[in-house]
Amino acid sequence: MRYPFLAGAAVALATAVLAACGSSGGSGDGGREAAAGSKPSAAASPTPSVAGPAAGTAAPSPQKSGGTPKAPPGDITPATGSFTKKQKEYLTDRVPKGMDPAAVLQTGQETCDRLRYLVKADRDIAVGAIVSGEVADAKPAVAHLCPRHQDLVDEAALGYADGTYKGAKVRPGRYRAASPTTACSWQLTGAAGKDLESGSSATGKQVEITVPESARTFTSTGCYAWLPQGENG
Repeated sequence: MRYPFLAGAAVALATAVLAACGSSGGSGDGGREAAAGSKPSAAASPTPSVAGPAAGTAAPSPQKSGGTPKAPPGDITPATGSFTKKQKEYLTDRVPKGMDPAAVLQTGQETCDRLRYLVKADRDIAVGAIVSGEVADAKPAVAHLCPRHQDLVDEAALGYADGTYKGAKVRPGRYRAASPTTACSWQLTGAAGKDLESGSSATGKQVEITVPESARTFTSTGCYAWLPQGENG
């Protein structure tokens, strides 16, 4: 049974479980293990939220550091122990000069933690969190630190967050909003702005739409995330 507040419930679930477990648990994918002989960064909060890095974490989102110079590969070493091959691959071109690479690695590990606990709650919630951006930088973290979640990233790449999409970004197929808000509305238009379909839902329950080949613009508000149904693509 789905609930209209699935996204919010997932955030609460992930936060509560992680608060109990702290940052010492292993993911089993190679990314959760801290550098050999070292401990997780003390600056990281043990209770990260779905919306982004935990409060107090020293590392900013590596992909949003703009023109900040990055540390050369030779300088990416932990204070003690060593990084695994996959950890080094994740950190390459992601560590600003002068920053502790362990703090950047911790951000990626927290992303894997969030996905792990969200999947336990509901797979659609996990995919929707990636689509909406609530779980930030999921693609690189999953690729190098928790590859078992690659299917979530692949599915999310075919979904839509709230917003307006035009031209080639509008892909025909069947989509579902698994956990929309009670103010969910959408509109599909074709050539010359022709109205193809529009609708809304105040129930907070899952809704489905079909994006036709003739669609040129797709606009969504309050629906959180649209996930692909079947073999879209």
